[in-house]
Amino acid sequence: MKNSFDEKILEEASDWLATKRNVILATVIQTWGSSPRPVGSRMIINDKGDFSGSVTGGCVEAAVVRECLSLFKENKNFKKIEFNVSNESAWEVGLACGGEIEIFLEQIS
Repeated sequence: MKNSFDEKILEEASDWLATKRNVILATVIQTWGSSPRPVGSRMIINDKGDFSGSVTGGCVEAAVVRECLSLFKENKNFKKIEFNVSNESAWEVGLACGGEIEIFLEQIS
């Protein structure tokens, strides 16, 4: 079964790549407790900070975009990030709901 939402963001990623933008695919790889998006949820982010799709919502997605921009600057291809209630940054970015989320960031070409 095809997921039209995934197809849309992957088409948009392809368009960004065609215009020489660097692109990262962010994918939810694990959740625990309260999480607004399920495992497999995706978001794309380009080197200008534009994004499409969703991996969590609200302030946490802003933190994901910042992590992606940092990954571009460091010229790294991938990184795993996590937010949880024991993580100080969880409160800073708004994940105070008692959940946990792991997101894999990967540059695509």
